[in-house]
Amino acid sequence: MGYKGGFGGFGGGGMGNMQNLMKQAQKMQADMQKAQEEIEAAELTGTAGGGLVEVTLSGKKELLGIKIKPEAVDPDDIEMLEDLITAAFNDASSQADALSEEKLGAYGNMGGLL
Repeated sequence: MGYKGGFGGFGGGGMGNMQNLMKQAQKMQADMQKAQEEIEAAELTGTAGGGLVEVTLSGKKELLGIKIKPEAVDPDDIEMLEDLITAAFNDASSQADALSEEKLGAYGNMGGLL
């Protein structure tokens, strides 16, 4: 049995296949970068208490702002206000997670490979 050429399992056209794979990898990397930029630019607003409290986060989950309607503030029940802020933050955070999954989910766990 002699050597029949090729690159392992790639067959005789190995270099062409390798170039196509590299092009696909570069496109995937560019698509992932675009998705990351879209996530980072996003602003997500979570609400609680029927809109009494709004928390706005970036797609990277950085706090951008909090809005509290006056009727949410009861000096005798600060704990309720704290709970509303926490709930609104968690709502916005869940939206950020969903956005990341929507934009990057198709790429699986490949972020560190490219």
